[in-house]
Amino acid sequence: MPLHFGVNGPMATTLSDAAPTPRAAASLIVVREDADGPRVLMARRSAAHRFMPNVLVFPGGAVDPADHHAPVATPLRPAVQARLERSASPSLAQALAVAAARELAEEVGLSLGTPPSLGHLAYLCRAITPPSRSIRFDARFFIVDAAHVSGVVQASLELEEPAWHSLEEAEAGELAGATMAVLGQFRHWLAQHERERNGPVPVLQERVWSME
Repeated sequence: MPLHFGVNGPMATTLSDAAPTPRAAASLIVVREDADGPRVLMARRSAAHRFMPNVLVFPGGAVDPADHHAPVATPLRPAVQARLERSASPSLAQALAVAAARELAEEVGLSLGTPPSLGHLAYLCRAITPPSRSIRFDARFFIVDAAHVSGVVQASLELEEPAWHSLEEAEAGELAGATMAVLGQFRHWLAQHERERNGPVPVLQERVWSME
């Protein structure tokens, strides 16, 4: 059996000890500009969830196989597609956006259309769950203006208490560390000029940001 070194010397590692491969996932930050500043749509994960119960999150979830073949009304903008393809195949790049749209509808009742229009999505960042966790995701975070979604915000079995939060309210809530870090990136994105938003992609891995 292979070995790795711990604090007190070599430690045996079996195949069952290996970190699980993170699943591709996507989340969507829906932003609404109010008189007092931007607000984002967040909701609380059900207490029944194995992964991050009771915490405040953006709508999102894992990519399904069907997302690779789902029809779309409009594709991703070329710049967004290109940034996603720095770490994803062309098929996965679009499937990530489709998954974000699908989860938005399933979890909080809002729609990008049927089939979804992906042309208004921006790509913010990527976050990978640390290897120490038993459930891992390689999540991409998208942004869309609320003007491009339709429907009535509603709770689901997945997410409870959906609401529009100011950034200060969101940061004061019960958040996972990665969500807090993504909110920081979102603040930075809001302050950027449009042309600056097509640069390197921030990636959160082992709790440290790098660029790809």
